[in-house]
Amino acid sequence: MKYDMIAVGGGLTGAAAAVSAARQGMKTLLIEKSGFLGGAACNCLVNPFMVYTGEIDGKTELISDGIFREILDRLQTLGGLHRNKVTFNEELLKVVLDNMCMETGVDVLFHSYLSGAVCKDGKLESVSVVNKSGTQSYEANFFVDATGDADLAVMAGCVYQIGRESDNLCQPMTLCFRLVDVDVDTVFQNHDKINALYAQFQKEGKITNPRENVLKFIHMSDGVLHLNSTRIIKKSSVNAKDLSDSEIEGRRQMMELFTFLKENCAGFEQAQILSSAADIGVRESRMIKGKYTITEQDLLNLTVFDDAIAACRYSIDIHSPDGSGTYLHEFKEDEYYTIPYRCLVPKDGAENLLAAGRCISATHEAQSSLRTMPTCACMGQAAGIAAALAVQDGVSAAEVDTKKLRKILQEHNAFVGKTREQ
Repeated sequence: MKYDMIAVGGGLTGAAAAVSAARQGMKTLLIEKSGFLGGAACNCLVNPFMVYTGEIDGKTELISDGIFREILDRLQTLGGLHRNKVTFNEELLKVVLDNMCMETGVDVLFHSYLSGAVCKDGKLESVSVVNKSGTQSYEANFFVDATGDADLAVMAGCVYQIGRESDNLCQPMTLCFRLVDVDVDTVFQNHDKINALYAQFQKEGKITNPRENVLKFIHMSDGVLHLNSTRIIKKSSVNAKDLSDSEIEGRRQMMELFTFLKENCAGFEQAQILSSAADIGVRESRMIKGKYTITEQDLLNLTVFDDAIAACRYSIDIHSPDGSGTYLHEFKEDEYYTIPYRCLVPKDGAENLLAAGRCISATHEAQSSLRTMPTCACMGQAAGIAAALAVQDGVSAAEVDTKKLRKILQEHNAFVGKTREQ
């Protein structure tokens, strides 16, 4: 069967792309390596959602709107969204994304690893996957790379950048994990004491984790603490050996941190390890070289592009690629920047391919902000609608009418900059 559009990668980006294309009448296939949708949120236990609201025309509004608002609303209906509106139940997120795909007629293929791509005359014709049925090939008129690592774009011959320009080092990977039977109130009351003791242990060589503090979040359930506090540096998530070593190092750091907390910090006396993520969390890897590369200066200038397809006000948030420290530039409540469609369009390689999510064309600094899940969902929505326009109008990704694209996005409640009336 030939599809109108195939999206590879079933995180929020790919799910949003597939659902959005299907809603435009496209016969759509969504390919995912795991047994569920949700990507980093579900594979890597990345929680909570980072900043997705801001002040627009004097009112608090969603900066990441459209399909992301729908995801939030569906989570809320199922009881899977905390009262703080950012902490969520990833098991229910899987169900939400399943339902959205089934309702729109998206074909979903789980447990399938992308293994190859066939290009001819500058167009991507098919992708191959390896799964329990062996090796299978699927054809489409258009493709969206939502792998996070730009896997499909690389197979299609697109040029790319890895990490920061000076040395190709990426932001560190992190294994998220959770503790149960924690006196959470006491722990948060003792935040400063815990971090002071942690720093002392680091200085004495008792803690080898290079992260500068203990980063923790509440959980949907009482007595459970979520920790996003391991730091694996100078490893590449697109190198199989590095990735394997990082998983092991992540668990070693988890045990080191758990032991430190349980033996030395109030509130952890009865704590046990509840779970660790199935996959280590990856902040940064390959990024395509696109028709435009969004930069840190674009963010600081609060640029609203003519072809903007999403907006963001999450901080420039760079976890040091080579050691301790985190650089933060926080945007004010009424500040945001936009992401141009051109950043999703590879400057070479297959003309019927878009990249969406954290692998778009961006500098190391800019990517540290736009990589978050709410923004990625919005980029996925734009990519899915753009794919439909390309197929319907018989044009390449670069030739998509961005005025038409922005109009359809706004009709689907997306926020693409300026005011909602514009």
